[in-house]
Amino acid sequence: MICALASAVCFGAASVLQAVATRAIAPGTGSGVDPGLLMRVLRQWRYLAGLGLDGLGFVLQIVALKHIPIYAVGAALAGSLAVTALIATRLLHIKLSHAEWTAIAVVCAGLAMVGLAAGAEGEKSGSDALKWALLAASVLLLLVGAAGGRLPDKPRALVLGLGAGLGFGVVQVAVRLIDEFSFDELLTNPATYALLIGGGGAFLLLTSALQRGSVPTATAGLVLGETIAPSLVGVIWLGDETRAGLGWLAVLGFAVAVAGALALARFGEAPVEESPTGV
Repeated sequence: MICALASAVCFGAASVLQAVATRAIAPGTGSGVDPGLLMRVLRQWRYLAGLGLDGLGFVLQIVALKHIPIYAVGAALAGSLAVTALIATRLLHIKLSHAEWTAIAVVCAGLAMVGLAAGAEGEKSGSDALKWALLAASVLLLLVGAAGGRLPDKPRALVLGLGAGLGFGVVQVAVRLIDEFSFDELLTNPATYALLIGGGGAFLLLTSALQRGSVPTATAGLVLGETIAPSLVGVIWLGDETRAGLGWLAVLGFAVAVAGALALARFGEAPVEESPTGV
């Protein structure tokens, strides 16, 4: 659980840096998801620093997923918004309301409950059918994201945010479906390609969602997508369980942590003003 929480800290800090860089880029012309946006933001040091933190967070997430259930990791990742909110108060001088401080406390309480109730990761390795289904889902997410990018701003933000969350959820499940990290295993396992497509697609969809449209809406979709769906896969198909007699506490803690994160959804992006060529 320590690795999961450390991962959430990395992701929370990265989101502030990436949001600042993304909002400093002038929107591209036309509608839809803009693949060129990633190339433009990669020229900003804040985005690169955020990617570095994302990389560290991903390594910590892999370690966590190999030792605790997916639902516990998902709850911790939802808590990254609390980290984002706290960092925003320091770096961006954003004041938190009493309700937002309460939401942060709620997230922490939910994570504590999940931590107390979480058992060991499930022992099921996952069938070949599940691995292929995960790969198909990752490709489908890209197609849905491309279609959703042409919607009006508000539904666009929700669809892209939810798609990004599901993409990150694909990554969580894929890590569990990779038994060995040898070259042959990685090359022949469909989960490897699901991880690459899901993770890359999630970054593209989230970056596009944060640049235009409602940030709280996009972030709410992100939180829901990266927590609920992969957690259900872990429980139903991979055998994730709780400590004896504490299933109710895990469910309650998970719901409380996600609810608190949704209340902090506006911190999925920190609004700042910079020139379109800000470095």
